Amino acid sequence: MNETLNLIGRSHELFDVDVKASEDELKDKVSSSSFLVLGGAGSIGQAVTKEIYKRKPKKLYIVDINENNLTELVRDIRSSLGYIKGNFKTFALDIGSVEYDAFINSEKNFDYVLNLSALKHVRSEEDPFTLMRMIDVNIFNIDKTIKQSIENNVKKYFCVSTDKATNPVNMMGASKSIMEMFLMRRSANINISTARFANVAFSDGSLLYGFNKRIEKRQPIAAPNDIKRYFLTPQESGELCMMSSIFGENRDIFFPKLAKEKNLLSFSNLAIKFLKLRGYEAYICDSEDEARELVKTLPKQNKWPCFFSASDTTGEKTIEEFYTTNEILDMDKFANLGIIKNNLYFDEAKLDNFEKSIKKIKSNITWDKNSIVNEFFKIIPDFKYFDINRYLDGKM
Repeated sequence: MNETLNLIGRSHELFDVDVKASEDELKDKVSSSSFLVLGGAGSIGQAVTKEIYKRKPKKLYIVDINENNLTELVRDIRSSLGYIKGNFKTFALDIGSVEYDAFINSEKNFDYVLNLSALKHVRSEEDPFTLMRMIDVNIFNIDKTIKQSIENNVKKYFCVSTDKATNPVNMMGASKSIMEMFLMRRSANINISTARFANVAFSDGSLLYGFNKRIEKRQPIAAPNDIKRYFLTPQESGELCMMSSIFGENRDIFFPKLAKEKNLLSFSNLAIKFLKLRGYEAYICDSEDEARELVKTLPKQNKWPCFFSASDTTGEKTIEEFYTTNEILDMDKFANLGIIKNNLYFDEAKLDNFEKSIKKIKSNITWDKNSIVNEFFKIIPDFKYFDINRYLDGKM
């Protein structure tokens, strides 16, 4: 069994049945189409790029700001999937830059545009400057690339949302919820679909990715003992994007059908299981200091020091959810993919006021966090955000 699947308590890839049942249509649509993948060198971006590539598209262009990750993506694809007749290129560009605008003006012929770029960490909302960048990346850059897609007659636009956008309690989740509002507005002029994601196991910067790094660097493992999350494998993340991109109808939001009873996993239990799979017994410490001290000796006894504690930082939610009780669901079209169906509705005045207010704040060159948070409350009146002035960067 795949080690990642074993860790998250499943025996097979979640979307196997749906992908296999749709394979002929997938191959037909992908092989006859051209694709632009933005943010294609991140964890999810690489996964969806591989799913598209192995079905031999006519053209596949990848844009990402991370030059090193793009290089590794190409090496990975060439080493595992070889070559295709279609045109495959990568571009190290910032989507928000004039260089990207020049690129998109010269390379207009795409059937599908997939945008996987995002600032995904709750920790990124601590300071007002990174928070403002999160708004640019998660909202305004998305809106910009949709407008460019409309101008260039793109057939379909896809971007990634998150389970944290459902009843958001942090600024990251709220930014994605606002992004979904902007998507609804643009859906009047272009077909758009998205997907609300679970955590992707071992994705860059994730806690499970951090577990690997702690072993590699011979450091103790820390995790909350009261937080539970849903998980997808990297392959599943690519399949979810692909299925929504190809089969999603206008304004559809795809999500994985994961059962709360079986698939909602605590980080502390995952840490214990992770260590067991690597031949270590978790040794529970009473403090960070104790864990840092014991890591010097315990691994020689096949034990690994861990510090588990209750979550006490801003923006943490005990469990996540993929949809609200007010949303219309289609649970029948696919075996393991649910779909939130949306009618065309948006509040033009609210969206315009939000955009103008944020641009006005930015024009001052300096700003504080409260001014940004206030704008979020205006557009999401029932936003359940409370800043307790303690953040993840203050913990091990």
